[in-house]
Amino acid sequence: MTSQPPFDAVVADLTLAVGGLIRRLRADVRATDLNLSEAAVVARLEREGPLTTAALARAEAMKPQSMGALIAQLERQELVERQPHPTDGRQMLIALTKAGLAARHRQQAAKRAWLLAAMERLEPSEVQTLQAAIPLIRRLGEG
Repeated sequence: MTSQPPFDAVVADLTLAVGGLIRRLRADVRATDLNLSEAAVVARLEREGPLTTAALARAEAMKPQSMGALIAQLERQELVERQPHPTDGRQMLIALTKAGLAARHRQQAAKRAWLLAAMERLEPSEVQTLQAAIPLIRRLGEG
């Protein structure tokens, strides 16, 4: 019977490793001037389409007032725009503009380029190990 390392040690190591990768990626990739919260909202709008401010606040675990301020900032940058709600005239939907979509795509391309360059420094067996871990990391992220 093989012994497994204690989960708490694996959790600590994985947290440090993933956190370090994310911090490095954020620090080295400056394709847009979007901060983390702005980038998260732009990404969500690309994935899910137009949403109300309240729906965005719930999805991003933010207070509605904070989301309102964030949306106002994105509007000033012309990355999002308000659209009438199709069934509820009292509400407005927040939608990406062409400039918002372009900013999102620039950011994604810069992150991919950085990660590709970083992975090119790895041995082929290390790349295979990373590839084998992707489904597990994805499952962890899905909850």
